[in-house]
Amino acid sequence: MRRLASVAAVAVALSTAGCGYNDFQRLDEQSKAAWAEVLNQYQRRADLIPNLVATVKGEANFEQETLTKVIEARAKATSIQVTPEMLADPQAMERFQQAQGQLGSALSRLLVVAENYPNLKANQAFQDLRVQLEGTENRITVARNGYIKAIQEYNVLARSFPTNLTAMVFSYAPKAGFTVANEQAISSPPAVDFSGSAPKR
Repeated sequence: MRRLASVAAVAVALSTAGCGYNDFQRLDEQSKAAWAEVLNQYQRRADLIPNLVATVKGEANFEQETLTKVIEARAKATSIQVTPEMLADPQAMERFQQAQGQLGSALSRLLVVAENYPNLKANQAFQDLRVQLEGTENRITVARNGYIKAIQEYNVLARSFPTNLTAMVFSYAPKAGFTVANEQAISSPPAVDFSGSAPKR
């Protein structure tokens, strides 16, 4: 009986005009390209961090704990890879988002702490890196938004009738996206209170 139902579903999917097969191929490639751009921008950010850390290390008495957290967060973020084939795995996406969010928070804290160091604020290399980082954060936001739109179109196709029959027959599972909670965590800088904690000169 179950086999008969599967055969019937295949017949309906293949005989229905506009079964969506070609649309699935197009949107799958589109979502993979959008995801590659997300990874490209996160990698751009990760590549800036060693130079940023090296520049900050040159400042006497800079908070070691802050630097350590950035270094550790970068190591974790770059160790978690989400390939296009894993985009349908919400847990993999969540791990990736958490790691990137932690790195974003660590970087935000480093930049806030740097405000307490006049020499660092006056350092042209540090300022250049800061501008590059800010630009990269903007690119990350644009890339994530592009990916969200790409998978939204794909997921609508996967869940709509009659193309959902094609999705069922060919195992086109919906793709995981960025969740609202993680988006807020990534976008919001940490709350830091520096009252009375300025370094002594």
